[in-house]
Amino acid sequence: MVDPRIEKLAKLCVHYSVDVKPKEKVLIQGSELTFPLLHEIYKECLLSDAHPYVIARLNLQYTFFKYAKEHQLKYVSPFDKFIFENTDVRIAVHCETNPKALTNIDPAKIRMQTASRRELTEVFYKRVAEGKLRWTALPFPINAQAQEASMSLPEYEDFVYNSCLVDKEDPIGEWKKIHQQQEKICEFLNQAKEIHMVGEDTDLTFGVGGRNWINCSGKENMPDGEVFTAPVEESANGAIRFTFPAIVSGREVEDITLAFKDGKVVEASAVKGDDLLQQLLKIEGAKSIGEIAIGTNYAITKFTKDMLFDEKMGGTIHMALGNSYPESGGVNRSAIHWDILKDMKKNGQIYADGKLFYKNGKFLI
Repeated sequence: MVDPRIEKLAKLCVHYSVDVKPKEKVLIQGSELTFPLLHEIYKECLLSDAHPYVIARLNLQYTFFKYAKEHQLKYVSPFDKFIFENTDVRIAVHCETNPKALTNIDPAKIRMQTASRRELTEVFYKRVAEGKLRWTALPFPINAQAQEASMSLPEYEDFVYNSCLVDKEDPIGEWKKIHQQQEKICEFLNQAKEIHMVGEDTDLTFGVGGRNWINCSGKENMPDGEVFTAPVEESANGAIRFTFPAIVSGREVEDITLAFKDGKVVEASAVKGDDLLQQLLKIEGAKSIGEIAIGTNYAITKFTKDMLFDEKMGGTIHMALGNSYPESGGVNRSAIHWDILKDMKKNGQIYADGKLFYKNGKFLI
């Protein structure tokens, strides 16, 4: 018998997050370990009279990075391009069978392969901004990620499903309430011209005049819970220290400090993984801020080393180096969009045009 929470998560995904319509072409992706959720999503898409197509991915990343030559690292498959250009809905079921698989891979290889996908990234974000592609990513709990989060599998399953609100009687209704609550925050921030963030080893200002703050309430990620925008290019000045490890390709980059001048990273260091940090900053557009966001999901109370959850954690902020989401008004383009997380619950303050609206991890508005 299928866990009823899996059925509810599939219904939430198909009928709320991406709102599948009849005859739409729906791509569903996930590893073979996610089959119970893939099956339920596939079924719901069929019941919605759509045309679902499932790609069950095998975990071959390590083999690729170990043996691929430079021309293979830079190669972009025409099949991938066709999918990005022709799919109406993309659903990705998130599950890492071995989060540490790429720990010993040369960071230059990761940088090269990431940079090669810029064309795909541009197609994806352009179609999303034009309303031609809807997408969502959602989790499926397995032992490997439970271990990363320092939980047993039953504990981790509860954590995952509770953070998505499928423990509630009416998950869709709950996410609609959150949307209404966060809309008030976005309306306030859309009036601001400058944001000033202060915290542990942090004093950073950037312009947001004319930019849109986006209300994230379960449409493009599940779980969700954040508000974000793209700072005005060339406006960021100051420094920020990130108090949580950043995860990229299974590698942890710890205790990152970034200094900005006129919107660009001018100094960068990490206590662990500095070699990868420096390689990623070589990617075109990676020295600019593509996104700044405030987490609002207070049901997520624990750092899990999975940014699908961690970036939504209430009491945190996160910054993405690289590509901006066009719908926020940002114009920075890059093959990378790397989210890095900071705790704001201790002495964290955020000001909008000089007015304190966020303190110690809580909104004051």
